[in-house]
Amino acid sequence: MGERKFATGVLFVCMGNICRSPTALAVFRQMLDEHGLADRVLADSAGTHDYHAGEPPDPRAIKAAAHRGYDLSGLRARVIRRQDFETFDYVLAMDRANLARLRELAPRRYVGKPRLFLEFSSLVPGGELPDPYCAGAEAFEKVLDLVEDAARGLLGEVARKLA
Repeated sequence: MGERKFATGVLFVCMGNICRSPTALAVFRQMLDEHGLADRVLADSAGTHDYHAGEPPDPRAIKAAAHRGYDLSGLRARVIRRQDFETFDYVLAMDRANLARLRELAPRRYVGKPRLFLEFSSLVPGGELPDPYCAGAEAFEKVLDLVEDAARGLLGEVARKLA
């Protein structure tokens, strides 16, 4: 097996990969960059369903993130692949339904790898990130609040492991 370029990998997963997981990815990538860790951590996002594969994030997610300085515009939705469970050290679901789906999809030896992203939150540890898709602009702001909080917690853990 070839040498792995990145020291660790983080995959954010929601249902369609157009709202929550790309938001988490953009926020986390920016934090990695700000802390000089972008070249050591592979970060990506995916969906448990292929509803939006190849599409950009929801325009409301792009707009809300842009107001806080995060760029989602270059991201495209994709569905999770079996090899993702091997490639990524952290496979982080946005809610319990997607966590259950990830555990169904995971090869047997990786069934315990998926976790909830908000396990890293100081605001709602172990909670679920609400899906803003059928809600208004305020729901996208709430998602960003929770994502920023959990991403800081995740960054802390990843940085400690890389130290």
